[in-house]
Amino acid sequence: MDDLLSRTRAAVWHPCTQMKQLEAAPPLAIARGEGAWLIDTAGRRYLDAISSWWVNLFGHCNPRINAAITDQLGKIEHVMLAGATHEPVVALSERLAALTGLGHAFYGSDGASATEIALKMSAHYWRNAGRPEKNGFISLKNGYHGETLGALSVTDIPLFKDTYAPLLRHSVQVPTPDMRLAAAGESAEAFALRCAAVLEAHLAEHAATTAAFIVEPLVQGAAGMAMYHPAYLTRARALCDRYQVHLIADEIAVGFGRTGTMFAFEQAPPLPLAESGIKTVRPDFICLSKGITGGYLPLSAVLTTDDIYAAFYDDATARGFLHSHSYTGNPLACRAALAVLDIFQHDQVIAANQIKSIEFTRILAEVATHPRVRHFRQLGMIWAFEVADAGAGFSDRFHQAALAQGVFMRPIGRTVYAMPPYVTNADEMRGLADAVLACLDDPAI
Repeated sequence: MDDLLSRTRAAVWHPCTQMKQLEAAPPLAIARGEGAWLIDTAGRRYLDAISSWWVNLFGHCNPRINAAITDQLGKIEHVMLAGATHEPVVALSERLAALTGLGHAFYGSDGASATEIALKMSAHYWRNAGRPEKNGFISLKNGYHGETLGALSVTDIPLFKDTYAPLLRHSVQVPTPDMRLAAAGESAEAFALRCAAVLEAHLAEHAATTAAFIVEPLVQGAAGMAMYHPAYLTRARALCDRYQVHLIADEIAVGFGRTGTMFAFEQAPPLPLAESGIKTVRPDFICLSKGITGGYLPLSAVLTTDDIYAAFYDDATARGFLHSHSYTGNPLACRAALAVLDIFQHDQVIAANQIKSIEFTRILAEVATHPRVRHFRQLGMIWAFEVADAGAGFSDRFHQAALAQGVFMRPIGRTVYAMPPYVTNADEMRGLADAVLACLDDPAI
């Protein structure tokens, strides 16, 4: 293991990492995975409580996903999607359309790429529609949508954004409906609607130059698993309809069952027909990645409406969406994604997780009432809380202490969260609860 760690320090630049800190806190040297567990080169096991950056749904080395990829390897590993097509990408696009109600899928390689695609596609749509001045974007305060330049322009996390501010395009942030920020005695729904009123005021003045409003539905991940009432999404959809602005749902982290429904936007109360002409709160664009392949291969997709697609369908090449990635619609990644959707369907995962989430919340009851814990919250298969007296360096100390307990967790600031693979069982969750309690009971953390 020491040799592997010295080699990684010498050759690998790790993401979201101050590399000098690896001298004191080396990364885990992982040899293999098994279900919800990571196993290092010395044979030690760690519960993957955050699903390897929220991507793993059905465990490491899942036999059904393995089999799908292995089968595809014997057929075609990759072919460019410009001028060619193949069964896995067509089948995946059909199934995603059936799940979302949006008719066409455009593929990228990761979540930030999906954000870039949606932003460019929205602005290009308005240009094709004869309204090129509609090229501005709105997002929520404390929101996160990726770290490429376009995605970072609509992100509002200073740690990621400030250094690159001179490179970024201006965007507008409106108040987050994060329920932790509600006034004393104010309900989460009332606060969400109060925040939506600010969005309305901005659109009333700036809709003519606004292309889209991008939002993480129900949970803002990098903001510390900030959760909010679904009424905000309903109101946002109605406002975007009224002011002719696209609604982009960034479901990269929260899609594929994380919030208790296949997609988080599905939990928004239906719109009155008189106000919108539709019953469901369906976005104009949905960005997907992370769990789409079960944590196996890089893939992202942007789903959009037939009307938006039609605005690009023309004899003129310049009116087409001229965006590409070399590995767009990779057959291996698409087969992994199809296997993931098969598991959802055959194992009735959403229904099973609804039962499991109740049991796991009960297992975490002692954590919820710990004297250091504030704002304990749960949505679907996500649990989070703040540590009231967390000081400087808390997240690193907690991370290391949890590893000593056999659990892999990475707090966001003073927010501790768990987002385990769906294959995690009750005994494993009890082990997680015990590990978290041991960390909270240690005054040095």
